[in-house]
Amino acid sequence: MAKKIGIILMNLGSPDSTELKDVKKYLSEFLMDGRVIDYPYIFRQMLVNGIIVPFRTKKSAEAYNTIWTNEGSPLIVNTKKLQKSLQAKIAYPVEIAMRYGSFSPDEAFKSLIKKVPDLEEVFAIPLYPHYAMSSFETAVEHAKECHKKNNYSFKLSFAKPFYNDKDYIHAMVENIRPFLQQEYDHILFSYHGVPERHIRKSDVTKKHCLTTNNCCDIDSEAHQYCYRHQCFTTTKLITNSLGISPDKFSNSFQSRLGKGWLQPFTDIRLTELPKEGVKKLLIICPAFVSDCLETLEEIAIRGKETFIEAGGLQYNMIPCLNDHPVWVEALKTWTDELIKN
Repeated sequence: MAKKIGIILMNLGSPDSTELKDVKKYLSEFLMDGRVIDYPYIFRQMLVNGIIVPFRTKKSAEAYNTIWTNEGSPLIVNTKKLQKSLQAKIAYPVEIAMRYGSFSPDEAFKSLIKKVPDLEEVFAIPLYPHYAMSSFETAVEHAKECHKKNNYSFKLSFAKPFYNDKDYIHAMVENIRPFLQQEYDHILFSYHGVPERHIRKSDVTKKHCLTTNNCCDIDSEAHQYCYRHQCFTTTKLITNSLGISPDKFSNSFQSRLGKGWLQPFTDIRLTELPKEGVKKLLIICPAFVSDCLETLEEIAIRGKETFIEAGGLQYNMIPCLNDHPVWVEALKTWTDELIKN
């Protein structure tokens, strides 16, 4: 007898609209997450709701306005397209869930139960290739809390970070390959930034990450939770597969909020690269599988302006995987394997 299974694709989330009230509500929920800003609650509340949100809401709303579509938030739209494409390939129902804002895990659970009343197991795929407490970890823990709070009878399991999975790397390679047909000087792999303290906090050895020289290149059990190591590994596997020489690519980190974040910073590198002779740049954001504010506004729009103003001539952002056919096949393969097990 076939198992009664449901699939959930988990992503970050988005404001419901570009209206100030919706952006403010979303920013507050996001930044009050103790795994995003990991300060004591009272201080976090003062910082977020007293300083950051009041000052950032208008600016964020304007940024969302530049990329909003007739269908709504690009991240939600792209995740729904991925859901639809995967659903067309598997027999089990597929839902989406967001860590913040609408489309909560609880809504996804209830929708699956309506489709499969005697649901036995839910397999959730956090759409974060790399482990970070502010992305993968908070999404998983939030879903677990919803599951426990409502005392659901079905089993809940999660896919692991897939930064080095052969199917993910293959999808990334095929997504990038067409862009290599054009002339380019350099490829910048821009990953979402995190505070260095998050890297140290996630180090299970408490003595390796950002402490040992060349820590990301020395084998350690810390690497299973090290965002920085996993980002560098993704770049290495992609560039090796495509045969891109080391002098033609580099890594950087974007979207920083404050001091003490992983370096080098993407926005700074975009001003430096033209001075180093890089006039034609390709840029890609492997930490995201769905195009969103951080890729479409921060990188495709503002990043291009920064690079051109610094003396660059040609700038192309390679889109995220979104619903790329090879990426959909990768997800199908994973769900097939997990269902067999």
